[in-house]
Amino acid sequence: MAFPTTAQLQFVPVGPFIGAQPIHSTTTTQNHVLGTKVRAVDVGTLGYGEGEFIYLKGVASTAAGDAVVYDAGAATTTRTVAASRGPVAIAMSANVASQYGWYQVLGETAVSTASAGTGAANALLQTSATAGQLTVSGTSGQKIEGAICKAAQDTPTASFTRVALHYPSANGNT
Repeated sequence: MAFPTTAQLQFVPVGPFIGAQPIHSTTTTQNHVLGTKVRAVDVGTLGYGEGEFIYLKGVASTAAGDAVVYDAGAATTTRTVAASRGPVAIAMSANVASQYGWYQVLGETAVSTASAGTGAANALLQTSATAGQLTVSGTSGQKIEGAICKAAQDTPTASFTRVALHYPSANGNT
């Protein structure tokens, strides 16, 4: 039940980005303006291609691969639950309260998924009752627009599913 290793999934910024905090790290020091976005490419063995990431402040209990809803203006995060609403991003590190890190909003990545029916290839994702985890078996009003499974559950690792993101949003649709 571990997020893919940096040998498997390792995003490196593309283009000029001076003093960048590595995508997969978290720190108690704010190294960028909150809300900063950067593009990066996966140079690990999974070959997930290019993605886009946003720099935000963490929240308690966030683990790498957790889904969060965020407030772009305040640059704060909240781990998703069944009733979550707002833009969704995926934590690239265990970015807990009083720490800063990167969250993916575009491209393919590994997402923490609830065990009940999650991960059928091309399945639509929904929020779940388990904070930070997504599922394909949620109830009405939990759909996430802009996120779709790309592989079966536990691919690439146990409790994670390969997901394609396109600026996802939990908007309450069914």
